Amino acid sequence: MIKMLTLLNKEEWISYVGNSAEYDFYHTWHYHSLETAGDPVLFVYEEADTYIGFPLLQRRIPGSDYSDLTCVYGFSGPFSNQKIDEIDETLMENFKTAFSKFLVNEKYVSVFVRLHPFYKQQKLLDKFGGVHENGKTVVFDLSLSLEEQRKKYRQSTMDAIKHAWKRGFRVEDETNAAGVSTFVEIYTENMKRVGASNYYLFNEKYFSEILNTSEYEARLLTVYYKEIPIASTIIAFTNGIIQAHLVGTRAEYLHHSPTKFLADSITQIGREKGMKYYNLGGGLGFKNDKLFDWKCAFSDLHFDFQTWRYIANPEVYKKLLQDKGIEETTEVDFFPLYRYA
Repeated sequence: MIKMLTLLNKEEWISYVGNSAEYDFYHTWHYHSLETAGDPVLFVYEEADTYIGFPLLQRRIPGSDYSDLTCVYGFSGPFSNQKIDEIDETLMENFKTAFSKFLVNEKYVSVFVRLHPFYKQQKLLDKFGGVHENGKTVVFDLSLSLEEQRKKYRQSTMDAIKHAWKRGFRVEDETNAAGVSTFVEIYTENMKRVGASNYYLFNEKYFSEILNTSEYEARLLTVYYKEIPIASTIIAFTNGIIQAHLVGTRAEYLHHSPTKFLADSITQIGREKGMKYYNLGGGLGFKNDKLFDWKCAFSDLHFDFQTWRYIANPEVYKKLLQDKGIEETTEVDFFPLYRYA
């Protein structure tokens, strides 16, 4: 059986996610309800007592009768009431057949999805082809003692944390309206300073709403030096995983490295809550850049990060590239290419 749910099917969406063996807050109805880059849908394939859900965003392709599918900001991909890598092979093949027909019938040209580094979703999507290696994400293993964890830090990282202790830095839980206003100020300044695209800029309403749900727990934590808020982050706790969703630091306090102190503090909060992992993420665009190196200074545990870049209609895809004068063989790391520039 196949279902196509939209945001209007709130309770069903919540039920499918909540009853899954593995999911993160990026899969939830609430998180999708905040999305503006496309129209959220949940494709569901059910067979006997097993289901596979696939949350996606629909986007019209300008100047054509076609659409494509992408995903929310963060790590999503398919989920199931069984672990993906334990699903019966026949059922996975049947899912492939059903989803392929859906893509053709609904005139979708391509699909782009950021896969979740903690779940084995590639076993299902490898059946289609198009799974792309994108780099690594840096992870804290919270099963280690705090002492063992800190032994893995680079000396410069531990020195920055000790510096924060000496100066009396503290972390406050500011999951409230005042905290959101502070976060918006710090985060927006941070994003503009690093030249981030508009894709990474969000308004105050978005930040308020991401924290206000019963589908997952999210917190806004702020680092204070005396009475001055100098760094802030939004993190989410779901199924044993802490996600470092968004973070920012005031420019004049960058030399104090307050986010190193913040990351270390979050691992302590995670242990108190019984979390298994704290995912710091990767570099910008998941490249091995300065940001990735900064994160590597905390942990040598790195998970593979993959994307699914699937062309459902090669003929139309090629025509869209031709219409924009883009060579199909270009080495630009962007998908789908017809949306480049």
